[in-house]
Amino acid sequence: MNKKELSTDTETKTTTQEAELHISEYDLIIIGAGPAGMAAALYAVRAGLRFFLLEGKLPGGLMSTTDKIENYPGCTEVLTGMQLSDNMEKQLLSFGVKYHWAYIEQIQKIEGKFILRSDEGKMFIARTVIIATGSTPKKLHIPGEEEFRGRGVSYCATCDGPFYKGKTVVVIGGGDSAVKEAIYLTRFAKKVYVVHRRNILRAEKIVADEAMKNPNVELILDSVVDAIIGEGGKVTQVKVKHTKNDSIRDVFTDGVFIYVGYKPKSKFLGDLVKKDEIGFIMTDEDMKTSTPGMFAAGDVRSKTFRQVVTAVADGAIAVNSADEYLHELLSTHVTQPSS
Repeated sequence: MNKKELSTDTETKTTTQEAELHISEYDLIIIGAGPAGMAAALYAVRAGLRFFLLEGKLPGGLMSTTDKIENYPGCTEVLTGMQLSDNMEKQLLSFGVKYHWAYIEQIQKIEGKFILRSDEGKMFIARTVIIATGSTPKKLHIPGEEEFRGRGVSYCATCDGPFYKGKTVVVIGGGDSAVKEAIYLTRFAKKVYVVHRRNILRAEKIVADEAMKNPNVELILDSVVDAIIGEGGKVTQVKVKHTKNDSIRDVFTDGVFIYVGYKPKSKFLGDLVKKDEIGFIMTDEDMKTSTPGMFAAGDVRSKTFRQVVTAVADGAIAVNSADEYLHELLSTHVTQPSS
């Protein structure tokens, strides 16, 4: 066989495999390769399901952007989020898990089957689906935010707070999450500034009162952070602008924690599942959504605590529920012998 024939044969096989992937009916499709999706894939292998994992970017999700992770069980050394993501992906590949790179733009349930359509116009069919698309922090879109992300700019105090022992940090936001995290950060930081655009915190009164009584917390109200400035690859200060007189104040800090909310990646689902007022998917403790056969796991799910370890647990539970659902489908479709 000459090179031209070999090339043609290889292209034909690839095209055939791609076509089969798009038109075949699968037991399960997992959308999202963050910690929830990767854990789901691992358990789907163990359950013997015919499935694959869909991801639009790189595996890891928000986890991959975390500077350091030291609170994941079994990690005997501090890892970056990217390192832990790589470890999880290598484990999946060793089990033969198949990835397909695509963004899903629409899902419909037709005659008991889920029809998924990608941004490239490709179609996938499955009897069950796990949504593990995660969420993304709302950004301020100010100078320095993207430049110092993971190097002083954080969106997770639980993840990164311990790295600021004896240091100074700035928390941006005035809601429950921001103020609670500011209080949490006083366990480590010697000084926590809370910058909020209004003249009063939006947090629940009991939470706001606790923050105001804490000697390590200083409120900077009627103000917004205008820019994040750093040197040598690290955050050194923020420019704070007063919203009423436009005066500028320099606040020297080692880190900035941004808490202006999260956006779930669930818009593509439309009204297929029930969501909360923000858009997070509502589930029960078994990760079941309002649509039979569809499950949600990880940060896209409506819940109070979002960590790598909780996302992984969600993914495992979701696959168990999907497997039970498939077995129920099988039992209801078994043809009874005629008398």
